[in-house]
Amino acid sequence: MKARKAEDLRKLNDADLAMNLKDAQETLTNLRFKKTLGELENTAYLATLRKDIARINTIIGEREGLK
Repeated sequence: MKARKAEDLRKLNDADLAMNLKDAQETLTNLRFKKTLGELENTAYLATLRKDIARINTIIGEREGLK
C-alpha cells in the first residue's frame, strides 16, 4: 500500500482524520503482532503506516493550533 499524501489528508474533515488515525493505529498493532509471529511478508509497510500516522497527527495538531 502506498503512503498517503498530506494534501489528500488535509482535504478530509476532523472526523474522517480521527477515523483514519484509529484504523492506521489498529492496523499497525496487528502488523507488529504478525511480524513477531513471523507471518508478515512485507515489513516495509510498517514504516509506511508509521509515517501515515505521523502525517495525520501533524495535520490534527495544525488544525488545533488554528482554533
